[in-house]
Parts: sequence; C-alpha cells; structure tokens
Amino acid sequence: MAVITEVSPLAPAGGFPEMPVIQGVRFATIAAGVKYEGRADVMLAEVCAGASIAGVFTRSATRAAPVLDCQAKLGTVEDPDSGFAILVNSGNANAFTGKNGVTSVEAVTGAVGNTLGIPQNHVYSSSTGVIGEPLPHDKITSALGELKANLSDHAIADAAHAIMTTDTFAKGAAATAEIDGNTVTIAGIAKGSGMIAPDMATMLVYIFTDAQIGTVELQSLVSGLNEGTFNAITVDSDTSTSDSLIAVATGKSGVDVSGNGAFAAALSDVMTDLAHQVVRDGEGATKFIEIRVTGAADDADAKKIAMACANSPLVKTAIAGEDANWGRIVMAVGKSGAKADRDTLGIAFGDITVAENGWRAPNYSEDAASAYMKNEEIVITVSMGIGDGTFSAYTCDLTHGYITINADYRS
Repeated sequence: MAVITEVSPLAPAGGFPEMPVIQGVRFATIAAGVKYEGRADVMLAEVCAGASIAGVFTRSATRAAPVLDCQAKLGTVEDPDSGFAILVNSGNANAFTGKNGVTSVEAVTGAVGNTLGIPQNHVYSSSTGVIGEPLPHDKITSALGELKANLSDHAIADAAHAIMTTDTFAKGAAATAEIDGNTVTIAGIAKGSGMIAPDMATMLVYIFTDAQIGTVELQSLVSGLNEGTFNAITVDSDTSTSDSLIAVATGKSGVDVSGNGAFAAALSDVMTDLAHQVVRDGEGATKFIEIRVTGAADDADAKKIAMACANSPLVKTAIAGEDANWGRIVMAVGKSGAKADRDTLGIAFGDITVAENGWRAPNYSEDAASAYMKNEEIVITVSMGIGDGTFSAYTCDLTHGYITINADYRS
C-alpha cells in the first residue's frame, strides 16, 4: 500500500483539534497488525446503556459485510439495560469476501459483546481498506482484552488516527449548543481521502453527543443533514463499498433536544466540518473547491449540475493547472442532464464574472480570472437563470498525486 508521508496542504491549521469529552462514551485503540505494521489500526468505542443510535450507509450494490450488518441492527435494542459498542479496523475493508465476510463480522461482534458483557446485536462494526481480501479477524478478537483495559473517555483523538488509511491527517470536529441555559456537546471523527462520492463516500464517520434525543428523531435529523454535507462532497466520483456514518446520543447531559434548532445547527456544523475535511484530504489535492449552483429549475437539477462540474476530470484538472477555462464549466452543465438554457447561463470565479447571458462577459479579464485560480480555495458559481433551485457541492482538484497514490495502493 502506498505510504503517505506529507500532510495535505489543505489540512486545517493547527492539526487535530482539542476535543471535548462526551459523557457515556469511552475509546481505546491498538496496533493489531490487520495490515499496517507499527501503528494503531483498531478502534473500540464503548457506549452507555440507554443511548440512541442512528446511521446512514453507502447505497453501493456491493456493500461490505459490516455495512449490511449495521443496517440490519440499526434501530433495534435487545436489552435496554445494556450498552453498545463500535469496533472499527483499518487496512482491510472486509468487502467482496463472500461468506468469509459474514463469518468475520459475526466473530468480531460476538467477541466484542462477550468482552463488554453486552448483546452481540448491540455491537456495530466497520472495516476500511483493501477490497477482496479476507479479514484476519483473529488479530482483532485477540486484542479485545487489552482494548477493554485501555478504554478512556479522553481517547477520541487516538480513535481518529486508528481509522485512517490513505488519509494524511486525522479528522475531528466539535461543537456545543446552549439550550435553556444548559450546554449540549457534540464531537465527531472521520476518515476518508479517496473513493469519495455521494451515496456517502469511502469514509467512516462517528459522531457522539451527550444530548437526549429519541432514536427515530436522531435518525431523521442525521439523514436530513447528510444530504447537504457528506452527500454533497466528491473527490473522484467513486462510491465506496464501506461508507458508514454512525451517530450516538448518550443522553448524559439530561438535556432534551427534540425539535431544537440550536442542536440541529450544531450537529450540522460538525457534519459539515468533517465532510469538508475529507475533501481537503482528497488524494493529491491542492485546492478546495465549492461549486455553487443557483437559479436551477429545482434543487434536484441544481445538484445534478453541481455534481457534474465537481466530478468532471476536465474541470478538476483545469483547476489543478490554475487554468481559468470556464468553457469546461459550460461543458459540464450541458452534460448534466438538468434543464438548462444557454442564453441565461452565467458563470463566476469568486467575485469575477466570466460569462453572463450565455456568452463571455463584456468586462471579462483573463488576467484577473487566472490570478484567482492560484488560490487554495476556489468558489465557482453557476447561475442558471431558470428557477429557484440551489445546491453547493464540494470537491478538490485532480493532480498527478491522485494517480501516484492509487496506482500503488495494494503494493
């Protein structure tokens, strides 16, 4: 597997953020040797009894065994007096492994349940890494005793590092919401760098809060917020077999956040931050790009247009080369399948209008547009002039670095 030694130039300044403790959750990590040598590659999160758990997962037709298992368990509680657990390994996706994959999931979740004294049905697992190779689950199950002994409510940063594959930096985000004079805290971690496209992405995301909220409402909130966050990003248009987002509300704050806008906004902030960090760590990325579509026939068409631009290799390579080639945006709009009128189309790079009313703007300056393209953060606005539909997609440029990483991924 390619070894990534340089941190993305788009990584957040200051490195991994200081993360709050979420009461009701403890973490532990270990170097089990699933694939990597000399680094933590397994993370265990222990969750208190009474927690609410929600999730969204890849819609890939070739979903990995852990994903299918999580989907089957979601929303079920076998024993209300028992806690929950999340076990994650990196280096091996346990995907396209047939019956071996199911056997591995059952072995891991069963062993975690026995170790923590909770029902197997309360154990969620995720795997990320190479597809098509059997998971050496014995390496994981044999490490569970040590993982249990090392559980700590201060180890979320270690957990973020343990779930990385080709990531160049660990990803974390936190937020608080003030509700009737009480503070609710949210903390999340994520991994993801390549094989990133909506229908989640090849990423794993775990969000924890001490808020009190029912499972049904938490699920509805997470599913809704997902559309404008993790389902609005793309690195390479490739949807993974393993995408998983699991959200946990422990209820330990005692603050009921049902229907509360402040909590929803704080959760949205965490999900947005993590989603954007995934793009900022896109394999080989040197530029963070927002494709902002306005005036489309409806929001669905706006998303089609935004994603057509964000996924276009021609658009992404032009941006990598700092080429203000707005003709490639015109191309992407035209191929999107969305309703479009050439004579109402407008395009802007940042504050620079490059095209309007279907042709090049009279005051267009190639020098100004080219200078703008040298920025690390690029906003491209596509004004359709048809209706009220809007959507923003987030992506990165496509460089030689992406090829280098993926041409050598399994070696």
